[in-house]
Amino acid sequence: MKIRAKIILTVLPLIITPLLLAGVASYFSATNDISRGAERFLSYKSTDLQRYAESQWALLVENNYAGRADMDAATQKAVELYAQSIITSHASGDESAYALTTEKIFAIDATGAVVMETSAVSLSDNEKDELLRLFGEENRGIMTATIGGVERVFSAFYFPPFRWHVVTSEEKAVFYHDINKIKLQTIAIIAASSVLAVALLILLSSMLTNPLSKLTRAMNAIITKGDMSGRVSVEYRDETGNLAGTFNMMITGLEKAYHEIKRHAFEAVLAQRKEQRIRQIFQKYVPKDLIDKFFASPESMLVGDNRDLSILFSDIRGFTTISESMRPDELVHSLNRYFSGQVDIIMNRNGIVDKYIGDAIMAFWGAPVKREDDVMQSVLSGLDMIDALNGFNAKQRELGKPEFHIGIGINYGTVTVGNIGSERKMDYTVIGDTVNLASRLEGLTKMYHADMLVSESVYNALREQSGLPFQVRLLDTVAVKGKTKGVKIFAVKRNLTEKEGRAWNIHNQGMKFYYNRSFAEAADQFRQALAFLPKDFNATALLERAENYARNPPPPIWDGVEVMKSK
Repeated sequence: MKIRAKIILTVLPLIITPLLLAGVASYFSATNDISRGAERFLSYKSTDLQRYAESQWALLVENNYAGRADMDAATQKAVELYAQSIITSHASGDESAYALTTEKIFAIDATGAVVMETSAVSLSDNEKDELLRLFGEENRGIMTATIGGVERVFSAFYFPPFRWHVVTSEEKAVFYHDINKIKLQTIAIIAASSVLAVALLILLSSMLTNPLSKLTRAMNAIITKGDMSGRVSVEYRDETGNLAGTFNMMITGLEKAYHEIKRHAFEAVLAQRKEQRIRQIFQKYVPKDLIDKFFASPESMLVGDNRDLSILFSDIRGFTTISESMRPDELVHSLNRYFSGQVDIIMNRNGIVDKYIGDAIMAFWGAPVKREDDVMQSVLSGLDMIDALNGFNAKQRELGKPEFHIGIGINYGTVTVGNIGSERKMDYTVIGDTVNLASRLEGLTKMYHADMLVSESVYNALREQSGLPFQVRLLDTVAVKGKTKGVKIFAVKRNLTEKEGRAWNIHNQGMKFYYNRSFAEAADQFRQALAFLPKDFNATALLERAENYARNPPPPIWDGVEVMKSK
């Protein structure tokens, strides 16, 4: 922002604010007086009409005419005529003036129907309801409502003998005409004064800033040419002259510092490129999110954190036999090709490859960046890894090499995550019982003849978060080595054949009977499942177990847990 603009923006409020406050104060003072006068006049008319109506009714009562229809009608007509007489535009007695008046006096009954009027009044149903609502309130001051499609200001009273709500009204625009006129005049005065003040300020600020503008043009000429030898001539013996002299001294100092700045800039570029190369190298070993976090906060590198993560273990089955049948270079080539495809799947689904344990892969989701769908992504990664193995094995067959078969175990729960090790060697990894169980699940895939097993915590997390976009079969409740508490394990597949789908549904129903100790019913379900999948290992094993329990029931404390003797 230019100095000229700053001067205007600084001084202008000092001028405009008092002017505005004075104008607003005068406006409100005048409008309050006019508004009070108008409201009193409208209230006075309403009160005067009410007194007249009461006096007329009192005459009827005194003369015992009250209740006679003809006398009541005459009194009502007298009230109507008196209402016409007090209308401002009709004060001269000119009927044409009465026809043009904006003031209306009318009365409505309890249904909202107009029963008396000084000029034609047409009320819509909504307007009737609004008037009756206002009359039902205790407010008896000046009110505003839409009457006959026109917004009007009115005073009202209730006349019990006739059950009339009598309204003395004026159009809002006419009622506040003088106030609006004062408002426009006030705005015009303030606007004209503001324009004049701005014009004077622009003239004054130009006189003050012209020497500075000349100095600025000279400085820009030096900057655009990049020639530090240029200097500004000192024209005045005042503050602007001192500024010009100071600028000349500054240019001399900048000329000396320029070479130092270029040297430091060159060193900074070299350091940045070196950091980028380090990042690129370490991203092969450490997740990018982790590198960014540690560059931003190096002091947090050795701080651990407890959080809920999804852990995946995968392992190549019979790897020892495979390795013995291949030359070392062929084995390394096949492993690298296998790991490349599997790791890409994990990373594409936001997973972190923790480490390679021989031929096994350990990965996790939820750190250092936690996402809502971490559990889902871990299971989808496992399914993708199994699917990708088909393409890998096709290439192995083409090369005449052994095929790979894998088992995958996934668990979800609380772990300790962080950099573990020493200052000379550390790993960003996870530890805890949740990790151990994931490893045990991977080992159990061989025992249960399943490509992938997930724990009960994974199953529950998926059901709560987003449902199950794949097929799941409950296989057992196991207590792995070193544990006594059981955990349910589930087999997962992306797609099932028609027979597999029917067999899995029947199998899951059989598991419900099994855990309810209805072993005969469970055995029947497993037999039905075997009718669709005769060679299914898990249905066969559970059928034998259910038949055995049907003949020899387990003790009452039995909870369905099978204790695993090994991994």
